[in-house]
Amino acid sequence: MTRGDARAMPGGTDIGATGGPLLSVQSLGIEFATSSGVVRVVDEVSFDLARGERLALVGESGSGKTLTALSVLRLNHDARYSGRILFHGADLLRAPPADLQRIRGRQIAMVFQEPMSALNPLFTAGDQIGELLQQHEGLTRTQALAQAEALLARTQIADPKRCAAAYPHELSGGQRQRVVIAMALACQPQLLIADEPTTALDVTIQRQIVLLLDSLQREFGMSVLLITHDLPLVRRFADRVAVMQQGRVVEAGTTMAVFGAPQHAYTRRLIDSRPRRLVEAVDTQADTVLQATELACRFWLRRGWFGRRPFDAVHALDLSLRRGETLGIVGESGSGKTTLGMGLLRLSQAQLSGRVEFRAQRLDAMKPAELRPLRQAMQVVFQDPYNSLSPRQTIGAIVGEGLALHRREMSTADREQSVAAMLEEVGLSAGMVDRYPHEFSGGQRQRIAIARAAILRPALLLLDEPTSALDVSVQQQVLELLASLQRRYGMSYLFITHDLAVVRAMSHRVMVMRGGFVVEAGDTESVFSSPTQDYTRELLQAALPD
Repeated sequence: MTRGDARAMPGGTDIGATGGPLLSVQSLGIEFATSSGVVRVVDEVSFDLARGERLALVGESGSGKTLTALSVLRLNHDARYSGRILFHGADLLRAPPADLQRIRGRQIAMVFQEPMSALNPLFTAGDQIGELLQQHEGLTRTQALAQAEALLARTQIADPKRCAAAYPHELSGGQRQRVVIAMALACQPQLLIADEPTTALDVTIQRQIVLLLDSLQREFGMSVLLITHDLPLVRRFADRVAVMQQGRVVEAGTTMAVFGAPQHAYTRRLIDSRPRRLVEAVDTQADTVLQATELACRFWLRRGWFGRRPFDAVHALDLSLRRGETLGIVGESGSGKTTLGMGLLRLSQAQLSGRVEFRAQRLDAMKPAELRPLRQAMQVVFQDPYNSLSPRQTIGAIVGEGLALHRREMSTADREQSVAAMLEEVGLSAGMVDRYPHEFSGGQRQRIAIARAAILRPALLLLDEPTSALDVSVQQQVLELLASLQRRYGMSYLFITHDLAVVRAMSHRVMVMRGGFVVEAGDTESVFSSPTQDYTRELLQAALPD
């Protein structure tokens, strides 16, 4: 019997012997017990997935799409299920744990959203792929490692032998995602569940991963259940789509039909939520807030026991930023864009050279103690709203921390009033001040992070991938919030991102980086409509079309 043929489940159920769809989810319900009672998060969800078909589940965070996908392998801890999930006609919701263990990884595999979290930091990539082969295929460790290298080569990873011997932290984001895909394909599963497989990856890496999944799906004849909020990815990859809202499927059909003539208002709202141009013209007489001349950033890396070698993350470049202006900085991972942003604000561990002026003051020549009073005028909003907020502090304490540090003359009552007003300004309720970060969605957390930075009315705000982890509709809301704050307070933005649609919506000017060099810079619309460099054209072509 070859891989992909019928397999027998203990207890007499012959997996693969039945006709009909490969996977059939019927009236699925998922509930969780909480301190306030039972909460139903998925309600009456039904869909079928045929052999070799690609089905996408789409919807905003909290719509239930990931919980639905995880329920196929019963990976939701403490969940209460109702309905049926039939895999080759056998109900997985009622299968014994031992049977599920045999199915997981071998017949149904999963690619998780964040590869760094999905991989064990203590084991090499080769060992983690090989573990599945040893467990399900009975290979020796030597055989499994050789097969792991072959699988990595199938994912078109550069130097598979080196990558197999590397630990997760030694690999790039795109390489880690390829390792996770290799793990999922190790036993040639019949069904692949891909949960946000391209989130937070650069556009060129996104394109490579999509083409890889497309190629491997055709080669292995797998069915694919794709969970994503990336609508261009769905349009490019999926045969059919099911749209979820608040735990229910509100619309389903072929991808062409759903995108071409959406019937449900929620589906239409999702499709219309792509970033729109939000910037207004900047006063040509506006003061220069930030100026860099011949700025370079160098790290010193270990070589052997006592040696060190230089690594130039950013090569000498010039830039300027006026009051109320947004400069977009784009490029692939490793291009130096985040190092540049942190270096401009003197937050980097890199060795800096060149000249940096903020409001006509030399930042590069200042000592840390001299920089401290200027920090209130230079704030940062980080990429991950889940890790950038302290889980031990209330929202009121998080947003008011900057005032407590930089505006010590304010009374407690005035500070609390300012915090409440700021929360209202970013679209949150003042009554939320006593709640903690884990009680908020991703979009709400990013609003809190923006409130923490904006409450000090900074002249300069560094935005490092602030929307990469957000749904398209939430992303648009956050961009509109940033645009309104900029208009109201005249803040200048350094906007670092790999999302070209976001750059086009938010930036007056754009700077394209590659390998630490600026390869192209200019007015955003000019660069997007008439790029002069091949690399810029490659980035624009790699962006998935609407």
